[in-house]
Amino acid sequence: MRQFIFAVIAAFALVGPTNASDILPSEPDIERTIQSQIEAFKSDDFSTAFTFASRSIQSIFGSPERFGSMVQNGYPMVWRPTEMKFLELRNEGGRLWQKVMVRDRSGALHVLDYQMIETDQGWRINGVQLLETPDVGA
Repeated sequence: MRQFIFAVIAAFALVGPTNASDILPSEPDIERTIQSQIEAFKSDDFSTAFTFASRSIQSIFGSPERFGSMVQNGYPMVWRPTEMKFLELRNEGGRLWQKVMVRDRSGALHVLDYQMIETDQGWRINGVQLLETPDVGA
C-alpha cells in the first residue's frame, strides 16, 4: 500500500528533467507553509498538517488520519525531524520546488523537494519527493 501511495504522490510531484531551472529568491510564505506542516506533524496534529496539502493531495488520502499514517510510515524524517534547513527555491518548467534538508532522529540527513502551488488560501504542498543525498560528513 505504501508503494502505491508513494507512486501516486510521485506522479503528482515529479517533473521530468529540464534544461532551464531558475533559482529564485527565498519565499517566506512557502517556507512558513512547510514549517507549519512539519510543526503540526511533530504534535501529531494531522488535521492541521492536512490543511497545508493541496486539494489534489487531500483527495488522494481523503482524511487527515490516512494522510498522517502515510507520513509516519513513508516519511518519518518529516514526521519527527530534529533539524531542518531551507535550501533553494526554483522554478522548473513553470512549477515551484522548495528544497529542504532535514535531520532525522537518528542523525541522518535527508533532502526533500516540495512542489508548491499557490491557491486562494495561500501556498499549499502539492507533493514531496525524497532526493538522493550525497555521502558527506554531517
